[in-house]
Amino acid sequence: MSAPSAEEMVEALKDVFDPELGYNIVDLGLVYDVNMIGSAAAVTMTLTTPGCPASDMIQDGVRQRLEDMEGVDTVAIELVWEPRWDPQAMSPVAKQHFGIE
Repeated sequence: MSAPSAEEMVEALKDVFDPELGYNIVDLGLVYDVNMIGSAAAVTMTLTTPGCPASDMIQDGVRQRLEDMEGVDTVAIELVWEPRWDPQAMSPVAKQHFGIE
């Protein structure tokens, strides 16, 4: 059983949505880094605001989605506030969706 690549994990995280914005966390620019350490997925991410009421829901979604992948036994999430999230971190598709230039 081989571990998923960082690219495969990032693609899987596109299934996790910020419920307030209705858009996936990858295209929103909330995921900073994803990698495997043995059989553990390590995720460095942020939220749109430190007081985000959907924090637990989003983190639970990240854990569940990655734990569903073959080769991932556990998920460690490091929630960071630097660099601070900014709408410019969004993918071009997300920026277009939200009308951001």
